[in-house]
Amino acid sequence: MTTLPPEILDAVAHGSHHDPHSVLGVHQSGEGWVIRSRRPLAREVSAELADGTDVALSHVRGGIWEAAVDAYPGAYTVRARYDDSEHVADDGYRHAPSVGELDLHLISEGRHEELWRVLGAHVRELDGSAGTAFTVWAPDARALRVIGDFNGWDGTGSAMRSMGGSGVWELFVPGIGAGTRYKFEILTRAGQWIEKADPMARLAETPPATASVVTETAYEWADDAWIAERSRTAPLDRPMSIYELHLGSWKPGLSYRDAADEIISYVSAQGFTHVEFLPLAEHPFGGSWGYQVSGYYAPTSRFGSPDDLRYLIDRLHQAGIGVIMDWVPGHFPKDEFALARFDGEALYEHPDPRRGEHKDWGTLIFDYGRNEVRNFLVANALYWFEEFHVDGLRVDAVASMLYLDYSRNEGEWAPNQFGGRENLEAIRFLQEVNATSYKRYPGIALIAEESTSFPGVTAPTSHAGLGFGFKWNMGWMNDSLQYIGRDPMYRSHHEGELSFSFVYSFSENFVLPISHDEVVHGKGSLFGRMPGDHWQKLANMRAFLAYMWGHPGKQLLFMGQEFGQMSEWSESRGLDWWMLDQPSHAQLHSFVAELNRVYKDQAALWSRDHDGAAFSRLGAPAWNPNVLAFARRDHHGNTVAVVCNFSGVPLSDFPLDLPEAGEWTEVLNSDAEAFGGSGQGNLGSVHTDGRGSATLTLPPLGVLWLHHRAGA
Repeated sequence: MTTLPPEILDAVAHGSHHDPHSVLGVHQSGEGWVIRSRRPLAREVSAELADGTDVALSHVRGGIWEAAVDAYPGAYTVRARYDDSEHVADDGYRHAPSVGELDLHLISEGRHEELWRVLGAHVRELDGSAGTAFTVWAPDARALRVIGDFNGWDGTGSAMRSMGGSGVWELFVPGIGAGTRYKFEILTRAGQWIEKADPMARLAETPPATASVVTETAYEWADDAWIAERSRTAPLDRPMSIYELHLGSWKPGLSYRDAADEIISYVSAQGFTHVEFLPLAEHPFGGSWGYQVSGYYAPTSRFGSPDDLRYLIDRLHQAGIGVIMDWVPGHFPKDEFALARFDGEALYEHPDPRRGEHKDWGTLIFDYGRNEVRNFLVANALYWFEEFHVDGLRVDAVASMLYLDYSRNEGEWAPNQFGGRENLEAIRFLQEVNATSYKRYPGIALIAEESTSFPGVTAPTSHAGLGFGFKWNMGWMNDSLQYIGRDPMYRSHHEGELSFSFVYSFSENFVLPISHDEVVHGKGSLFGRMPGDHWQKLANMRAFLAYMWGHPGKQLLFMGQEFGQMSEWSESRGLDWWMLDQPSHAQLHSFVAELNRVYKDQAALWSRDHDGAAFSRLGAPAWNPNVLAFARRDHHGNTVAVVCNFSGVPLSDFPLDLPEAGEWTEVLNSDAEAFGGSGQGNLGSVHTDGRGSATLTLPPLGVLWLHHRAGA
């Protein structure tokens, strides 16, 4: 008969013991061994040993049965007979831990770069038994269980064992695999059982359901050539024209797989080099557009399985289109089933509400100074690069991470250890995620949405920078949209709104964004911001986009703006594709395709985006403040002059000194009749005198791109 204390047996029987494996399974006892198994309500229980011997177990207490054997029993199964049935199964408690000491050490140190391979739910074979290993970090829990459809959502028989000071809990459940729905049931310090989805789940139920789902992948990638080519050059030195897309409302009803052909056909025809998806990590509320994430490692199941997303990205790569995904490490929602107070205490969030809560957004802020939390986020970035082959991550709301007083009044924030407002832990986290990502995946891009003048966002971490590859140029975006929204009659007084960006264009590596944020919350569409009648609005659109594509930096345009959608974007409905039936909007659509084609052909517009020596202003604002002209040069001496006339009237015989003498070819005219313009321009080429002076015809609300070939 067992010598274990009743209170231990009762805790194990009720699934509230922190180490049920210390009681259940196989244990040495004196010179022999003892087998214990929990089989409540059974009438008889026996164990069939590896050598075929059948050993009867005796009931001890609370549904726990045991038997003594002389030798180690090896792999065995437990047979339980009930009044009207019989159940034979492997005993999960006989197995050694599925997580190793090195893994636990790396987790505690915050240095496990492939955390997703250890934590979460993994289909495995242990000691000849197929099943699923569950592992979760919950250091404040008193006990922890797995609940799911495999046990009727009753976790008393699926208690996990604590792996000591690491805070990790583990259990191998034989006989279950992919498709199993589950959650963790956690006994808090306060003595309350709470149910939580797996933070490391790689698949979740489709919202509003909230369970995690066991998954495994068998996907075979076919984008080796793309990855190899990607690793040979830096994104800064390549053309980058990004089409930002919300998958749920681009063409509603498409799955990941359905979307592949549709997106490839459309984006290829439009000439964009990259697609940027608004967040595709699992999120409970569709109206957040994916920016309030509950499952950081789970692609949203709204559009299919993780392998379906792999298929979409793989197909895009094979078609020569890069993939950027929005990533949200700055905050997470308070939904009770997810990360908030995960084990009953502040765990993923900072415990001090002055650092752990965004009141404006109703969300929580990660505790960037905690090793395991920082590791969770760093590994998550690596997960998307490793498991889904994404080419870049656009990091949302970086400014909110950098400053402790972000959107806070006096007295609502706590300074750092030096008395400053910078969040030093968040800064170190950003430096780590950038340095680690670039080290492991050459050729990728990490892009900061950062709206302040914080220095060195794209400077390397070795020079105390944050280490991003690019930063969204929010100043350019605000100033240029303000300018282009003015009536042309008054633009001459505001030339600085367009040209001020040239002062700092090379202080960081910039992306010029006209993003989803500019077409929501009452701002209307880009088309709607333009002044004038319908023709003038479209002319302003073409001129603005040609100026944008010619400006130093990469480009990003949100879906629908390429054909001049007139209504404000809403995630609840699709784009107004019917507008392409209107000839004038179809012409704008064609113009954007031509814009991308010529842009990619002209290396001067992208090969030296970071080099101020490859840029020069042409003319003088005081001469004609409605005309903005500048030149870009590539590594071989080829030059593109961008000449913008933002006034509403054509300018004939306009004098302009170009940086090279000889012949210049008009490679783009936003006022061409083919694009719905008035057809004014320079009939294909411009000749200068020996000093480079030219006389141009500038179309109204029009932009010209003039190309000069080195030596011509």
